[in-house]
Amino acid sequence: MKTTRRLFLGGATAALALPAHAQSAAKVVVVGGGFAGATAARFLRRENPKLHVTLVEPNATFIACPFSNEVLVGLRELSAQQFRYDALKREGIQIVQQAATAIDADTRTVTLSDKTVLSYDRLILAPGIDLDWKALPGYDEAAAQRMPHAWKAGEQTTLLRRQLEAMQDGGTVVISAPPNPFRCPPGPYERASLIAWYLKTKKPRSKLIVLDAKDQFSKQRLFTAAWKQLYPDNLEWVSLSQGGKVTSVDPSTNTFTTEFGAHKADVGNVIPPQRAGRIAELAGATDRTGWCPIDPVTFESRLHKNIHVVGDAAIAGAMPKSAFAANAQAKICAAAVAKLLRGETPAEPRPINTCYSLVAPDYGISIAGVYHPVNGLLADVEGAGGISPVDAPAQTRKAEADYAAAWFRTITGEVFG
Repeated sequence: MKTTRRLFLGGATAALALPAHAQSAAKVVVVGGGFAGATAARFLRRENPKLHVTLVEPNATFIACPFSNEVLVGLRELSAQQFRYDALKREGIQIVQQAATAIDADTRTVTLSDKTVLSYDRLILAPGIDLDWKALPGYDEAAAQRMPHAWKAGEQTTLLRRQLEAMQDGGTVVISAPPNPFRCPPGPYERASLIAWYLKTKKPRSKLIVLDAKDQFSKQRLFTAAWKQLYPDNLEWVSLSQGGKVTSVDPSTNTFTTEFGAHKADVGNVIPPQRAGRIAELAGATDRTGWCPIDPVTFESRLHKNIHVVGDAAIAGAMPKSAFAANAQAKICAAAVAKLLRGETPAEPRPINTCYSLVAPDYGISIAGVYHPVNGLLADVEGAGGISPVDAPAQTRKAEADYAAAWFRTITGEVFG
């Protein structure tokens, strides 16, 4: 029988009126359909097919950020980054294409943009990140149309790609990298690498400048060694101590201002400071840092019971904000939620993370880590994990680039396929 919107609303209202113990199956609402949220929803159903799992996501198509730097330089089309939720629907997950606008932790309800109210026994928040439009003077949503951030894949990715293509040979590209924490710690440096490759091969008289709010960054030795080898004339990194912290921008002139001076760009890419997605703040799950403190065993919020936070929005200690980490955390959280709903105690997790970066189309590097709960946070397991050797031969770099592509196919297949 076809389910009409009226029937859906009526069902939601009826469910809200019933106490959890009177319902035939426990209800879990997942807010956010990225790597974390979609994984959590899918693995919840696999942990317990009797659970009523609802995924709240306003977009019909998810656009993945990993590999979007390849889109910027013409190595990949944006369509290769797009994934739908049909596989989740086939597994019995209810997809609600609305935005969550309010969460009441006391009544355990989620209000949607069309005023529908969903009740839950457990809520999993996977809102990703929001850009902090107040953190950098001169940079706001309007300025992003002139100086794109491209840190949420989609229209901004296409905009920055068009700007790079339109720039004359001999032009200057400037990227500003934010302070920690932010989504994908090696991301700005992979982006710089691939743009430098593009300039070297397509516009060799051009130059890229990275203005950084940090002195140290992920995989730094690997990146800087590769830059010296591959892009000595095309890429300049300016660290915090060298005056790299951007204090303001002027989109009317594409100018980045630092304490040491100003840099005018032909193409300006501003990666601004970030915070947890807005719905996490509305739920009362963020602390003064703008991120969500969680229990590292269950990913339950330290601020509200029965609310769990996974992915980029969570304060996960040493575990970085990455797609791999989001996927790993979501699996752990799904298993924990299923056990908690059965009255069982979740096991202590050992999540892992592997992060690949491309320095050129055939040059990959990686870092891996294993984590465990220590003093309320996830800490590195000493001696586990590892990083690509600095002196690896070309065939190893090529193999890692191939592994990166295989990883992307695997994770997107697991989550959305």
